Amino acid sequence: MNAFTPSAARAAFLAEAAQRILITDGAFGTEIQGWKLAEADYAGTLGLAKDQKGNNDILALTKPEVPEAIHRAYFAAGADIAETNTFSANRISQADYAAEHLVREINVESARLARRVADEFAAADGRPRFVAGAIGPTNKTLSLSPDVNDPGFREIDWDTLVEVYSEQAAALVEGGADFILIETVFDTLNAKAGIMAVKQLEQALGREVPIMLSMTLTDLSGRNLSGHTVEAFWHAVRHAKPLTIGLNCSFGATQLRPHVKLLSEIADTAIMVYPNAGLPNELGAYDELPDTTAGLVHEWAAAGQVNVLGGCCGSTPAHIAAMAKAVQGLPGRTIPALEPVTRLAGLEPFIMAAA
Repeated sequence: MNAFTPSAARAAFLAEAAQRILITDGAFGTEIQGWKLAEADYAGTLGLAKDQKGNNDILALTKPEVPEAIHRAYFAAGADIAETNTFSANRISQADYAAEHLVREINVESARLARRVADEFAAADGRPRFVAGAIGPTNKTLSLSPDVNDPGFREIDWDTLVEVYSEQAAALVEGGADFILIETVFDTLNAKAGIMAVKQLEQALGREVPIMLSMTLTDLSGRNLSGHTVEAFWHAVRHAKPLTIGLNCSFGATQLRPHVKLLSEIADTAIMVYPNAGLPNELGAYDELPDTTAGLVHEWAAAGQVNVLGGCCGSTPAHIAAMAKAVQGLPGRTIPALEPVTRLAGLEPFIMAAA
């Protein structure tokens, strides 16, 4: 633990996780699609220079009843954690919509909205509810060149990405987020920039800001886009002492099974996994039924491999309700005490065993 004021939310989260498996929410994008919103709904009265249709994050300003209804549906389904609707609420992604000047406002309002609903549900039944400020990976990568003819070229540099993440994280915490969730990590170096941003925020605030980290795999061998295996990724970010480490997106629970097992064995912190509702069909839709997804994640729970479960693309409040029911009464994974040895990472893990 650092020397800053400890996070009461971290303590409350760990106390709850010691008693049961916690539930985070499901997909936001596919739920928003169900509202059949027009461009005018997204744009509101902001008068932005570009078309806003598809800018889900801006709904916190232009149609807040939509994300509020989705948060309510997930909490009603049994979720303990609300992830803010801010996956692309950063300066880089919002530039596509000429809305980069609204980044702070979007994040503050999104977090306030989730906080208000979370507190309302907690007050109703006495069970703590948490808000995770969601930070996506942006559409830039620090590790890879987008130009095959110039492998040394980068679209963005480290300091700029740290600034981008800092702006978003500060606004999420200002709005009431308990944790910062750096999710769908396809580039480990991007995640490290996010970690640095949160650590700088802690310095500025003088208090702990717990981090959640979630990697996304790009192939079934268990690597992300920057080439790191699940174990190497953990070794690369363990120094941040994240509240949770885990996997999300890319695949359904069936494909993630071996990687969840591996991560559960090597990580000395809580495991949070939120898979897609299976694999998309030829039309890009997700057909896996709630009971199917719930049965698959129940296997992880019964094997003592997870502490938090939820859903990513294609999942709905029905999926979350089925998961909550499937793991009810099961204890959460016991966090292992690991031997103190040097653990390093290239693309593969490297462990320097004691002599």
